[in-house]
Amino acid sequence: MENMLGLLRLHVIRGVNLAIRDSKSSDPYVIVRMGQQKVRTRVVKKNLNPEWNEDLTLSISDPVLPIKIMVYDRDWFSRDDKMGDAFFHIDPFLEAIRIQNQFRGLPEGTVIMKIQASRQNCLSEESKIVWNKGKIVQNMFLKLQNVECGEVEIQLEWIDVSGLLSIKEDEDVAY
Repeated sequence: MENMLGLLRLHVIRGVNLAIRDSKSSDPYVIVRMGQQKVRTRVVKKNLNPEWNEDLTLSISDPVLPIKIMVYDRDWFSRDDKMGDAFFHIDPFLEAIRIQNQFRGLPEGTVIMKIQASRQNCLSEESKIVWNKGKIVQNMFLKLQNVECGEVEIQLEWIDVSGLLSIKEDEDVAY
């Protein structure tokens, strides 16, 4: 990709209190979309609180595009059932990377930024962007929309392959 800023690793951790779509349970999996990119987790059979613990990677060239999370119930003889969706933007995450680059040598566990749950996002609680083990990570619980219940827990991690977000203090890089 010619204008790639870097890679975003999404660690899809788990689902919490997902909706029942089969007789007593569901067979959930997650699809993550950003623009034309689409990645997915494996199916966890008969579980309303699945633990995927899977890493999915998106290449980021247009950071303005939202990232959409969709949860489905796998059906073998009919169309898969929707179990809700959520979205988020990575603007705050990329801003935290720029902040960290200005203040090299942050102590382990430093909270770089906090994002409050609001009507403009799908966060179910405050999300913190933290300097952790030499990397910037963001943990978030996303409340699923268009469904009666359910949340998905994910963690974001940036993989800088272009050097564009590794800026010096006196540089002003627009993306």
